[in-house]
Amino acid sequence: MLIDWNAFTPWASLAGGALIGAAATSLILFNGRIAGISGIVGGLLSLKKGDMGWRLAFVGGLIAAPLIWQLFASLPAIRIDGSFLMMALAGLIVGIGTRYGSGCTSGHGVCGISRRSPRSMVATLLFMMMGFVTVYVIRHVFQIAG
Repeated sequence: MLIDWNAFTPWASLAGGALIGAAATSLILFNGRIAGISGIVGGLLSLKKGDMGWRLAFVGGLIAAPLIWQLFASLPAIRIDGSFLMMALAGLIVGIGTRYGSGCTSGHGVCGISRRSPRSMVATLLFMMMGFVTVYVIRHVFQIAG
């Protein structure tokens, strides 16, 4: 395994992680809500009165952040190696997983672990384990380069 030192950005990554932590902390402290993206977006689909404003603001912030970043630096090039069908299938599998797991990696991994939730710790371990298994199978069993 080789590290692409040109793409190694520890300070930007640290700043991004700190911003994610600050956003998750602010949302739970000021709104009593968990910053799980699947739950936030899913709540937009249920149209509950009085619950839409903060959800729209959160999702709007996710969309606005890279647009604002472009004012100061260029965004990395987007490279998608899979077909549309493969991306749609992957999205469907992730969506099913978030329903069965009662949340996504942001809700369990960022917020749940910080709250010492045993369910979130198990879910995050399973997310990570299945990610490792998937990469191994794709690269070594099916020998698809990535």
